[in-house]
Amino acid sequence: MHIGTIGAGTIARAVAAHLVAAGHRVVLSNSRGPETLSDTVSRLGPLATAGTVAEAAAAEMVFLAVPWQHVPAALAAVPAWDGRILVDTTNQLTAAPPAGYVDLGPDTGSEFVARHAPGARVVKAFNTLFARYIAPDPRHAEGRQLLFYAGDDAAAKATFRTVADEIGFAPVDAGPLREGGRLMQVGGGPLSALHALKQD
Repeated sequence: MHIGTIGAGTIARAVAAHLVAAGHRVVLSNSRGPETLSDTVSRLGPLATAGTVAEAAAAEMVFLAVPWQHVPAALAAVPAWDGRILVDTTNQLTAAPPAGYVDLGPDTGSEFVARHAPGARVVKAFNTLFARYIAPDPRHAEGRQLLFYAGDDAAAKATFRTVADEIGFAPVDAGPLREGGRLMQVGGGPLSALHALKQD
C-alpha cells in the first residue's frame, strides 16, 4: 500500500519504520519541506521517500502526526481528500500558551480533525500510546501491543485494522469517532495511556 505522513516527528517516524518493514511505500512530509527529511528517509530505507504535504496526502492512507496547534494549517495544505483514509494520531494538547489540554466542548479531537479534512475517512489511532511503546516491535513474548482505534467508516476501519495487524499490533475497535474517541481521548478517556498486551 502507498502510505503518507503529514508530520515527520517521533510518532510518524516510528509508524513509518513499521510500515516499511512490512513492505509498504511511505512518503513522509513536514512543514519545512522534503529537503529537510533526507537523513530520515535514508535511515528508513528505500521504501521511504520525502515529499510535500500534498504529495504525502495523495496516498491511500495518510497518518496525521503534527502538534495539535498545527493541525488546521497542516490539513489546509491538502487540496481534497476524495475519500482517502486519514489516520489521526494527535492529542489535543498544546505547548503554546496556555499550555495543556485543549477543551473542545462536546466534540472529540478527531471530530475537530474531520471538520478540517472534509472528504477524508478519519480513523483515530496511536494517540493512546506513548512513543516508547510505538517504536519497538509490538510483538513480545508475552503478547502483542494493544492498539485502540475508532472511526465512523466501516471500510476505512477494516483497512486500517489489516495494516495495524500486519505491522504487529493487536488492533481493538473502540467504536465510532464520538463514542470511541471519548474513550481514547487524553484528559479523561479510560483508554488514554492504557498500555497492555494481547495474548494470541
